[in-house]
Amino acid sequence: MRRLLYFLLPLSLAAEVTVIQNANVLTVTKGSFKGSVVIENGKIKELGEKVMIPPGARIIDAGGQYLMPGIIDCHSHIAAESINEGAVSVSSMVGIEDVLNPDDIAIYRALAGGVTTANILHGSANSIGGKCQVIKMRWGKDGKAMVFEGSTPGIKFALGENPKRQGNPTPQARTTTLRYPATRMGVEDVIREAFTEAKAYQKEIQDAKAKGTMAPRRDLRLEPLVEVLEGKRFVHAHCYRADEILMLLGVADDFGFKIRTLQHVLEGYKVAKEIAAHGAGASTFSDWWSYKIEAYDAIPYNAAIMMKKGVTVSLNSDDAQLMRHLNTEAAKTIRYGGLTETEALATITINPAKQLAIDSRVGSIEVGKDADMVLYDKHPLSNYTKVQKVIIDGSLYFDRDKDLSERAVAAARKKALLDKQREEQKKEQKKTPVSRRPA
Repeated sequence: MRRLLYFLLPLSLAAEVTVIQNANVLTVTKGSFKGSVVIENGKIKELGEKVMIPPGARIIDAGGQYLMPGIIDCHSHIAAESINEGAVSVSSMVGIEDVLNPDDIAIYRALAGGVTTANILHGSANSIGGKCQVIKMRWGKDGKAMVFEGSTPGIKFALGENPKRQGNPTPQARTTTLRYPATRMGVEDVIREAFTEAKAYQKEIQDAKAKGTMAPRRDLRLEPLVEVLEGKRFVHAHCYRADEILMLLGVADDFGFKIRTLQHVLEGYKVAKEIAAHGAGASTFSDWWSYKIEAYDAIPYNAAIMMKKGVTVSLNSDDAQLMRHLNTEAAKTIRYGGLTETEALATITINPAKQLAIDSRVGSIEVGKDADMVLYDKHPLSNYTKVQKVIIDGSLYFDRDKDLSERAVAAARKKALLDKQREEQKKEQKKTPVSRRPA
């Protein structure tokens, strides 16, 4: 499939000056205006109602269409060959960066939905899961080139039903060996025990440095947790219920680190003040409800309530299909919670950028930031809008007109390859003698 999409590889604009003009520009952080944006060397150089157009600049005439920052998904699992190391409850030694799959067609489809950046998380089978990786949707590049350079590393935690599931026997269980924990109490114990070990490991390292002696034997499981203790790695925690949210905030306070984002956090509206006081962000769904017992108390007002209580809130997908229309998911916060258009757009742009500490580079249209932008034919919060162009680092990675016009070429190439395959199979069958049937 990827070979058939080589013709859709990004058109590099970064080496030249590009001007997007006649656009309704939604900066998210600096208001809106009708005018132009100048891109140079992959960065936003100038924007305003009137700009100086450099000689020889490439012109993209938006024709009154809407330009906004690229969408940032704070919780995704696309482009990963595997997401759960479920054999143990603490798998902090594994990492998504080792299994990034740049051939995943979901990357291109995410682009078609306006997503330019995503936090690729380990799964939720573990109390403390594996390391996460922030990527840009640089379709056509290899796995290393997709990594958002300079982004703060993260790690996935999980509470509630998922990490305790393997500790509970079920009729469908294929093994009699059950894994601790089997209760929410056990999940807390696993996290506390892991950080107790990490504290001891951290002290050994510090003592060795102070005395000038040999450092302790390297522990790949505890290293990421020491980074958490030292504020060098963010914790992104899967959770649902208010009680487990408060539990994790308490554990973090006891060990002296911060939870960067509470993921899903469907009962966050119940404890929004406590979340804000801790300084955690919340990355939630717009209106998912009742898909599991933990989600029965979810309400569509959750995002707006938490935001109004001082929590930095983003909307995420956790799903390759939902990822393609996060803009209309954001629109639901206007209906459910009364957020303004700018506040709604912030939940999929600048807010997730803040949660991932990449807001100095992406999340809004401002001078000096990366030229990661999406052009829509209508307002991005409209049900009827369609992505027209997606630019990342000043390069055009998705063009709807180009995509539509070249689908016939892709279909013809696919048919030719399949026909060739069938012909080769027929030739092989003729060469292979037919086995005599038994009497």
